[in-house]
Amino acid sequence: MTGGTDGGARRVFVEPIRVVLADDQALIRSGIRALLDAEDDIEVVAEGVDGAEAVRLAAEHRPDIVLMDVQMPVLDGIGATRRIAEDEGLAGVQVVMLTNYGDDEYVFDALRAGASGFLLKDTAPADLLQALRVVIRGDALLSPAVTRRLISEFVARPADLAPADALRALTPRELEVTALVAHGLSNDEIAERMVLSPTTVKTHVSRAMTKLAARDRAQLVVMAYQSGLVAGRAGTP
Repeated sequence: MTGGTDGGARRVFVEPIRVVLADDQALIRSGIRALLDAEDDIEVVAEGVDGAEAVRLAAEHRPDIVLMDVQMPVLDGIGATRRIAEDEGLAGVQVVMLTNYGDDEYVFDALRAGASGFLLKDTAPADLLQALRVVIRGDALLSPAVTRRLISEFVARPADLAPADALRALTPRELEVTALVAHGLSNDEIAERMVLSPTTVKTHVSRAMTKLAARDRAQLVVMAYQSGLVAGRAGTP
């Protein structure tokens, strides 16, 4: 971060969000790149045509975000996401899935693989830009319709529940915060509901993620449902 002046007023310049695009369709890549490059706070550092190349470019450029298509040759987006998430050297790289398909299984598998968000390709341009900024802030990003289906998917999969013992490491306050995160509330919304400061909520979320070895907020949501902490529907914590 650097500072500058303009007419006596101090301006602060923030490092742009560095993005790697991975999509096997050149037209899609060029369209998304044009959209992202028009933003002052976003920079496309590389493009890949398949999942294997996406993994290689992630290791080479260490971007903030890999914007990843699901269906690609050589290695699909979910497999590529899993490899990135399992590489400790790429711990700071977040993956946002962008696809034509809103199939429940894709969403479920993408989040289990380590994706931080999942958007459909018919998402409005402004919403895509906002999504990248949301993920950089440490929030999970899912389209509202995708979120509803995702929760229904977890509710319908009791056989996949992880042992609840993992939650014993959390304090009562951390359990409460985690449940609200799983219902899609932001830190500010949780702070208002629990009468806490957003900073305190952020600390609770961070500690819960650490204790549960969750890569990011999206993984915390997955664990909340798999463990049985949350079994209701979105918006009804």
